[in-house]
Amino acid sequence: MTVRTRFAPSPTGYLHIGGARTALFAWAYARHHGGQFILRIEDTDIERSTPQAVQAILDGMRWLGLTPDEGPFFQTQRMMRYKEVIQQMLAAGTAYHCYMSKEELDALRAEQEARKEKPRYDGRWRPEPGKTLPTPPSGVQPVVRFRNPTDGVVAWDDLVKGHIEFSNAELDDFIIARADGTPTYNFCVVVDDWDMRISHVIRGDDHVNNTPRQINLLKALGAPLPRYGHLSMILGPDGTKLSKRHGAVSVMQYDEDGYLPEAVLNYLARLGWSHGDDEIFSMEQFIQWFDLDHITSSAAQFNTEKLNWLNAHYIKHCDDERLGEEIRRRLVREGVVDTAFPEPAAIAALYKDRVQNLNELADAAHPFYVAPHPSEELRTQHLTDGALAALRDLRCRLASAEFVPEAVAKALKETLAATGLKMPQVAIPLRVVLLGQTQSPSIDRVLAVMGREEVLKRLDAVLG
Repeated sequence: MTVRTRFAPSPTGYLHIGGARTALFAWAYARHHGGQFILRIEDTDIERSTPQAVQAILDGMRWLGLTPDEGPFFQTQRMMRYKEVIQQMLAAGTAYHCYMSKEELDALRAEQEARKEKPRYDGRWRPEPGKTLPTPPSGVQPVVRFRNPTDGVVAWDDLVKGHIEFSNAELDDFIIARADGTPTYNFCVVVDDWDMRISHVIRGDDHVNNTPRQINLLKALGAPLPRYGHLSMILGPDGTKLSKRHGAVSVMQYDEDGYLPEAVLNYLARLGWSHGDDEIFSMEQFIQWFDLDHITSSAAQFNTEKLNWLNAHYIKHCDDERLGEEIRRRLVREGVVDTAFPEPAAIAALYKDRVQNLNELADAAHPFYVAPHPSEELRTQHLTDGALAALRDLRCRLASAEFVPEAVAKALKETLAATGLKMPQVAIPLRVVLLGQTQSPSIDRVLAVMGREEVLKRLDAVLG
């Protein structure tokens, strides 16, 4: 059997971190088995679905690199197929028209709740041998209900949670098409999984209650059953449901916040799955190792500190040219027009061991392109008469020095020897003048990257 998995988000909001993990696991399972991964947009909720949400999903999948083999497919473009199957079910007697009004249904539920019974449809329009149905009221458009089995159980061996079963007596005849003819979620999902030959449904455990209904529908259609695996939810660090304050934001917000996609993927892979004690691994390794046997059935806990640690690791080992482009993109967004010189990649090489995210890297690069304005406090504290005299000496030496770290370091040492000062007494004032701050990577490397013209211009602005 060819493994075919799918990720099927509803475009009623952004692609959040829980959905991204589901997509990752479904994608990796298909890749591990040499199968296909399908992207399906379940957009039948017309009122809540938006083009912006669809684009956010597509952007998030693209940023993460979770490229589908097929799709995206849109349910709104498959309406004729759904209506065709509904007509086949009506003809086969596995579905029927129900003329029960909303007011009647509300009254029935109120009565059931008063008797402390589970609210459910009572089957009054369900055809049965020897049963006389009411006369359909005129002018009422009926819904279509699925004729659910009334006895026995529906069961499956969940790939994550183990054996699960429901009594069919607990499942009422649910609606598969509304009065206006539009099909409902559970029905569309079943037809899609059938038509798209989905072999494994990997999704969140909020869908467990949908699964028995979908299995019964598939059986009624004579369709093969996929294997189901329901992933436990992701909790915040405090053990409560993951929310925006924990990090349950749009996947693209992680790009905005300076995370590399491979760091996010690596972190998501470890949310509920493990391969021994391995914490850092490539997606190639993940695909090779991934299976559903090592997914925990208990909830995973989101840890921002762990994600930041992973992101710092990936930045540290990232190609300088790529980091340079990330710097450039962020600086342009901030209004920095000319990022041609110094090369952003050279700045990335200077700072990538010192940051946790790309925004911090861009912040470190900013003073290389826009001359800083040191605070009065910094100027008073560090730009003393003795420091300014040393900087004048150094400026003369730098004017004729080759601008490589070794030559800059030599000029600095000569200034120290000439003035009798120690390195911090010259290097810190120099940082204040050039960068507007007291700390930086090795000062000789900073000057070499900034370049002779800019260094001398900034020194002259202070020295007069």
